[in-house]
Amino acid sequence: MPNARATHLTRRGILAAGGALGLGAVLAACGDEDASKNGGSDSTKAAEKSGPWTFKDDRGTTVKLDKAPANIVAFTGVAAALFDYGIEVKGVFGPTKTKDGKADVQAGDMDISKLTILGNEWGQFNIEKYAGLAPDVLVSTMFDSAGTLWYVPEESKDKILKLAPSVGVSVFDIQMPKPLQRMLELAESLGADVKSAKIVEAKKKFETAAERLRKAAKARPEIKVLAGSASQDIFYVSGSNFSIDLEYFKALGVNIVEPSAKALKASGGWFENLSWENVDKYAADVIIMDDRTSTIQPADITEATWKKLPAVKAGQVIARTPEPILSYDKCTPILDNLAEAIENAKKVA
Repeated sequence: MPNARATHLTRRGILAAGGALGLGAVLAACGDEDASKNGGSDSTKAAEKSGPWTFKDDRGTTVKLDKAPANIVAFTGVAAALFDYGIEVKGVFGPTKTKDGKADVQAGDMDISKLTILGNEWGQFNIEKYAGLAPDVLVSTMFDSAGTLWYVPEESKDKILKLAPSVGVSVFDIQMPKPLQRMLELAESLGADVKSAKIVEAKKKFETAAERLRKAAKARPEIKVLAGSASQDIFYVSGSNFSIDLEYFKALGVNIVEPSAKALKASGGWFENLSWENVDKYAADVIIMDDRTSTIQPADITEATWKKLPAVKAGQVIARTPEPILSYDKCTPILDNLAEAIENAKKVA
């Protein structure tokens, strides 16, 4: 999911990246930006940190402030992860609210009515609202090696980044545990009690789920898993390089279906575009489908070629979360669900 100016992808490619979320103009959920300017939640608040605050991000940039930032603005998925650690943000940008006004999948457990939404769609970022929050720091993920902050619009990034220092957490070409650890470190720097029973237990459950997936993959090496994403005209098949979830699945032994090298090269290494007529190009026993609101969900796919796929006919299609909320609590079910699918899968490919 690299940003437009980074790597070699078009806007469609950017959106399709990490699991092929795709879909050019379809991106997400309506742009109602109205919300309370009071960030918050019902979760336990992290302790306030006193004294100077520093954090070295994944660009190698060290942010230094006189005190820990209180007015935090973050990409929605980052905000949701921090929320799980008791850190509240004032404003968010990125998919937050669906067309029917409900919380987007990337908003996690946050009460979005208590957040200032600076932009809900690709390219949206209300700079006036952002300035009005008197931000101490802006935090986002990065889907490339160039340090491009996800969902910070290219055309206005210079104005945005002048208003407050920024922190970038890499989710590019690494396995899931690394950004999970980095998000935990960021939360700790902001006041989260990472030694609390709740957080310690969440990490333990993640490690248990990882071991379960490793054992499932070892026991069923013949089960082929394809990562897909649906748009009106294109079915995207993701390669296992670059994406934090697929790289991790592969490292745990999961038999990931890989697109052709030629097709991957055309997309900068992320995915292959298939027409619906050719959706059966790759054999798969289990299909994991992009769960973001910018994509067509399996229940809504009407293409006959899709319905004829062996994995679909066998009911072996589950959700995939290409942009995981980077808390142990939210990533554990991702591993458990895939492990269960592999454990119970019939060999149909």
